[in-house]
Amino acid sequence: MRIEILNLCVVALIGSTGSGKSTFAEKHFKPTEVLSSDFFRGLVSDDENDQNATGAAFDSLYYIANKRLEAGKLTVIDATNVQKSAREQVLKLAKEQNCHAVAIVLDFPPEICLDRNNQREGRNYPSHVIQNHTRDLKRSLRHLKKEGFRFVYVLHSPEEADDVEIFRTKLWNDKREETGPFDIIGDIHGCYDELCALLSQMGYVVDIENCIAIPPEGRKAVFLGDLCDRGPKNVEVLCLVMSMVESGNALCVPGNHDVKLLKHLRTGKATLTHGLDITVEQLEAQPEEFRDEIAAFIDGLISHYVLDDGKLVVAHAGLKEKFQGRGSGRVRQFCLYGETTGETDEFGLPVRLNWAEEYRGKALVVYGHTPSVEVQSLNNTVCIDTGGVFGGKLTAYRYPEGEMAQVPAERQYYEPAKPLDHDIQVQGDMLNIRDVLGKRIISTRLYRNITVQAENSAAALEIMSRFAADPHWLIYLPPTMSPCETSKFEDYLEHPLRLLNITAAVA
Repeated sequence: MRIEILNLCVVALIGSTGSGKSTFAEKHFKPTEVLSSDFFRGLVSDDENDQNATGAAFDSLYYIANKRLEAGKLTVIDATNVQKSAREQVLKLAKEQNCHAVAIVLDFPPEICLDRNNQREGRNYPSHVIQNHTRDLKRSLRHLKKEGFRFVYVLHSPEEADDVEIFRTKLWNDKREETGPFDIIGDIHGCYDELCALLSQMGYVVDIENCIAIPPEGRKAVFLGDLCDRGPKNVEVLCLVMSMVESGNALCVPGNHDVKLLKHLRTGKATLTHGLDITVEQLEAQPEEFRDEIAAFIDGLISHYVLDDGKLVVAHAGLKEKFQGRGSGRVRQFCLYGETTGETDEFGLPVRLNWAEEYRGKALVVYGHTPSVEVQSLNNTVCIDTGGVFGGKLTAYRYPEGEMAQVPAERQYYEPAKPLDHDIQVQGDMLNIRDVLGKRIISTRLYRNITVQAENSAAALEIMSRFAADPHWLIYLPPTMSPCETSKFEDYLEHPLRLLNITAAVA
């Protein structure tokens, strides 16, 4: 049997005592990847058979499992896991770490497990324990998928277990091997003419009539979603993007508008608001086969991509560091909508939290979703939705050059619910305490690394917190030189003429 295991996931080995789970784990996984309940029992009590230590053993096991998954390491839980309550811990762990849970079940006849159990020295469990394990396992088998395991593999005999081949596979969003260069294009919203002009400006060969675009040698386009709605030529935009992705000349992530269109195409139950009515009207003139193609295309889009060895992340609404390269409903939701409070503002739009304000990740995150007059850069994140459909500009971020390409909208196609200049991010407006606590290693241009010890950081923070203020709060910044006398000019504390007099006197 071929078993595919994602590079980042939590694997639950499920089977009765004596089924050979530990032997199976030793054969197919690294020693550091396998967390055995027996081993942790011995770790906390010096006796792997001490059932009184089970609670402490599993506390320790899941603590280590959590740390491994935080670090992006595949983790295997080697325990019986035949009862639902035990598996719930595995599923809870997978949910917390936004990764998939995989079940590998050794469903062997009880006679085999009993025989193996009797042959083990110092680990001989009563026969009723194995019978209970076998019974619990039989009751559980058909429910594993419903419980939340993304993949379930069942082995019915030792022979099947011996024939297993395990293959490691990447998560769908992992494209670290693609290094670019990339042209990352913000929210299009049906602005086909502007899209063609932008691609042409960047050196793409564009066939406007046939909705085809060919990039310059070596480059690839990346579309940040919201391809449709509000604009005048949604069908043409979809055709061009689909053809570029199919030919391998582009990547595309879904936007919330695209997902809403998919819901309409599949169920007909989406509310026709925020420009979806315009897209639906244009698609009604197209053949049903074409609408099916669009639905299949959107349905197959990946929430985000990790590119260039992890140096670049693209997602429609951005992505926190802890979600990057992960796969879960929570991650997909964040990629589509960002982080919201559940409230609405005075314009009737969701109140969004500015996740970029606290971002400290090493990967550059390029995203759209939140329109603004100009490109917004903050903490190694770049929002390139400049409101083309609202009469602003269509923007592309060129990676790795860090340059912007833009074309102005030919006109305003849709009235924004909120003015584009309403929310302007301010660089460095908020201090993140993690930036100044603990030991810090700072890379500089002249000296490779400078180490700031934790005790020095604490002392500096203490002094600054007592005697300093954030400069952008100050109405007046005093000079670094010794101050002059108070100015005699009305409404001036100091005046340049007074400073000139002091300089002349010193000379």
